Amino acid sequence: MSLISSLHWPRTLFARLTVILFFGLASAQALSFWLTMTERDQTMTNVMMGYIEREVASSVALLDHLPANERAQWLPRLARRSYEFMLGPGVSGGPVDANLSARVARSIDEGIGTNYPLTVNAVPGDRERLQVHLKLTDGTPLTIDMRPMSGAPLSRWLPLVLLLQLVVLLGCCWLAVRTATRPLHDLAVAADALGPDLKAARLSESGPSEVARAARAFNAMQERIAMYVTERMQILAAISHDLQTPITRMRLRVDMMDAESEGIKLRQDLQEMEALVKEGVTYARTLHGATELPCRIDPDALFDSLVCDYVDAGQAVSLQGRFGMPLMTRPQALRRIVGNLVDNALKFGGSAEIDVAMLPGGQASVAVLDRGPGIPADSLEDVFQPFYRLEASRNRQTGGTGLGLAIARQLALAMDATLELHNRAGGGLEARLTLRNLVMASPAAVA
Repeated sequence: MSLISSLHWPRTLFARLTVILFFGLASAQALSFWLTMTERDQTMTNVMMGYIEREVASSVALLDHLPANERAQWLPRLARRSYEFMLGPGVSGGPVDANLSARVARSIDEGIGTNYPLTVNAVPGDRERLQVHLKLTDGTPLTIDMRPMSGAPLSRWLPLVLLLQLVVLLGCCWLAVRTATRPLHDLAVAADALGPDLKAARLSESGPSEVARAARAFNAMQERIAMYVTERMQILAAISHDLQTPITRMRLRVDMMDAESEGIKLRQDLQEMEALVKEGVTYARTLHGATELPCRIDPDALFDSLVCDYVDAGQAVSLQGRFGMPLMTRPQALRRIVGNLVDNALKFGGSAEIDVAMLPGGQASVAVLDRGPGIPADSLEDVFQPFYRLEASRNRQTGGTGLGLAIARQLALAMDATLELHNRAGGGLEARLTLRNLVMASPAAVA
């Protein structure tokens, strides 16, 4: 496993850029802080060495000139934060081995070592400590007890300032990455919204030159696709219009033929041609876009009416379940989708069962069930391709054009719905339509 995978690398570009920028800038800030503190400590140590050298030399000279009975009174006045004076031999110990203590001892030796012979030893303990032993001119032993300090202490407000810097750094990283990735998000949203109707909103062409160029290219792509699809629909519509006249003439001539058996066959061929032309134009229109606007409907009444029409025509169609609430959708498109699915079930199964239900999250489900031969598992998606036929069970002899399911899928996409096929246990097919992003309405609003 790679290092990135083991660190649970985030999936989104926004999170990745934020992590990279934040850790990079935070590391640079930490390195800068370390260098500053190191230089500060070294400078303060050098200053402190010079200060100790001067102060200790002055203090020892003062004690040496004071009467012996007054020296004890001056010891507290001469004490400093890092050292103090004691009259006496002090504490013995080992040689000085710490770097800072060695520097302090060297500074004191350079300051007073020429006038007062001295010895230095380390004092055992947890903290770094040393004592300098010397004798004044009258032979009185004097000990300088020192606790070297590495630089100046940190201010109490410094951690708060560092935390505030990290917060500002994180905010700037978030703003910079959001500004850089927002155009990509808008482009993805616009691409997702570019459905079969080809009516997605145009991207704003403002902003940085790279973003504006990508937006212009995407808008131009939308326009070209819409133009190509429109031309295809116009071609199919023109073909349909031009074919209507010769088909009508051929039907009139067939009606005047004496050979009844041949006339029946020709009529069937002409009816198949006419149905194929009409279905082709319908499919082209679904690709070009749905002109129907969504409206609030009573879906239970719509499905009751649909099933009653089939029952009145002598078809075995039943309805199970209820929605129980109004929905915002495109009723004609919904009726066309379910009608195509029911026709498909009747054609290959002899009967159809419509099962409707509301799903969690404001979604609705419409399932059309049959007990026909079903579809091979590897062809469940292929049957949505236009003019696709299954040779085994769903062939041209059934009278289909190969466009019913393709039209249903295109209409479903235009409604922001999903249409899927599944083979049923025990034989048969289930066509399930899932409606999303439904706006619920009160019964009074529908009435």
